[in-house]
Amino acid sequence: MSRWLDAERFDELVAEALDLIPPELAAAMDNVVVLVEPRNPGDPDLLGLYEGVALTMRDSQYSGSLPDRITIYRDALLDACRDEQELVEEVVVTVVHEIAHHFGIPEHRLHELGWG
Repeated sequence: MSRWLDAERFDELVAEALDLIPPELAAAMDNVVVLVEPRNPGDPDLLGLYEGVALTMRDSQYSGSLPDRITIYRDALLDACRDEQELVEEVVVTVVHEIAHHFGIPEHRLHELGWG
């Protein structure tokens, strides 16, 4: 388990990655929360996860739903990166990747676009 960066600094990196999202896209995000957790219990190597109903799939039955969740997994990202510069880049890729799922972009398309 890598602990070469403290949790507070990691949270700052996630916040900085979110700040890179263009304002018009950030404004279009709806009913979604971004969380940081140590690891995914079912897949300890998973870097991030979107859980919810993508904006492109929502209909009138979505009204009143609990917020969608984007979870960024700190320890998995720390394990995958050698230094803070690499970590910054991987956090940005992971955050953008999971936000793209919120907008309905499927996994295969993200890989085609280089955000896999």
